Amino acid sequence: MSVSFANFSQWALPQWLQADTKAVATFDRSYVALALSMYMIGLVMVASSSMPIAERLFDNPFHFVIRHMIYIVLSLGVAALALQIPMSRWHQYSGNLLLLGIALLVVVLLIGRNVNGSTRWIAIGPITIQAAEPAKLFFFCYLSAYLVRRRDEVMENIKGFAKPLVVFGVLGGLLLLQPDLGTIIVMFVTTFGLLFLAGAKLWQFIAIAGVGISLLSMLAYLSPYRWARVTGFLDPWKDPFGSGYQLTQSLMAYGRGETFGQGLGNSVQKLEYLPEAHTDFVMAVLAEEFGFVGISVILLLSMTLVFKALLLGRKAVNQEKYFEGFFAYAIGIWFCFQAAVNIGASAGIVPTKGLTMPLISYGGSSMIIMTIALVILIRIDHEIRLQSIQATSRTTATNKNSKKKRNKVKKTELIEGEND
Repeated sequence: MSVSFANFSQWALPQWLQADTKAVATFDRSYVALALSMYMIGLVMVASSSMPIAERLFDNPFHFVIRHMIYIVLSLGVAALALQIPMSRWHQYSGNLLLLGIALLVVVLLIGRNVNGSTRWIAIGPITIQAAEPAKLFFFCYLSAYLVRRRDEVMENIKGFAKPLVVFGVLGGLLLLQPDLGTIIVMFVTTFGLLFLAGAKLWQFIAIAGVGISLLSMLAYLSPYRWARVTGFLDPWKDPFGSGYQLTQSLMAYGRGETFGQGLGNSVQKLEYLPEAHTDFVMAVLAEEFGFVGISVILLLSMTLVFKALLLGRKAVNQEKYFEGFFAYAIGIWFCFQAAVNIGASAGIVPTKGLTMPLISYGGSSMIIMTIALVILIRIDHEIRLQSIQATSRTTATNKNSKKKRNKVKKTELIEGEND
């Protein structure tokens, strides 16, 4: 298989994976620039925010930094392999990937490691896998393939609209047993966004969305700790040392950051006042150290990535590459919503949900899966560009052949005329 990734393939891929680089600009290099920027920002912020707790827990202030660097290297290695997978393979094995995602969610319930009351991680030696992360990607892959097969049915009747929701219900039930309501909400929003872009009718959305929101509200109300999060979010200062503790500490970080921040390394909240400072609340530390300007830079990078994914999805659909288009749409919505919830939770805009900031927060499973999602966007863009290049080459070749034939005819006529 020949893949023309130009300069990127020369430094990002091993020698045996490097491909023909004669074609120029066969993928959008801005994806690489965005990813590397977010990797580096994340590495710096994880280093800054994790040192106090790492020194206390492991007597090594660089414990989480080293692990985060390993995750980045692993992500790049996985990216190099994922770049070689054509989108036709993702489409072909979408059903198998969904079954793998369900199997992981079942396995984590049977042999998973319990942390803070949640069973979300499968430990394989030194490697820890959060089962919900690959399950999200595999479900979006399956959903994209389903919409290619059943798009007319989805647009015409409730039956086609409801079928993917049944699959979502199975995954949601398994996630609730962990429990992991945050992942359910991300999948719920992405599913509905993708169905809407696929052309489902508005009344179907209003009906199903009403049911979905009602069920999620009931889940929050009937669970004491979830309800405490909701009430704590509405008025965190009512119980600043209880249910509202994490949010009040995060809001203090935002307040101290002001416009330009206190400077790298000068956060006070990371000194074990703010729980999960290097994971779910890394943006609060960034806000304290770099202020409004720092948060704006992160939002700009994330928004650029999301807009590029959505525009890529539209471009693919316009060229009748529907699976690729729907998959790009799903990744764009997923990135957007998860980033919005992470930043919104740390800023007190939405209740805390335990979702990582894509490509920035500490967490191996999230980083690797988000990197694979980004690589899929690069692959989609590459295949679209390659298709355009091939079409242009065929047109040029056809024109050259036609010109040669015309010249040959003229030459023959000229010779015949001279003979006469």
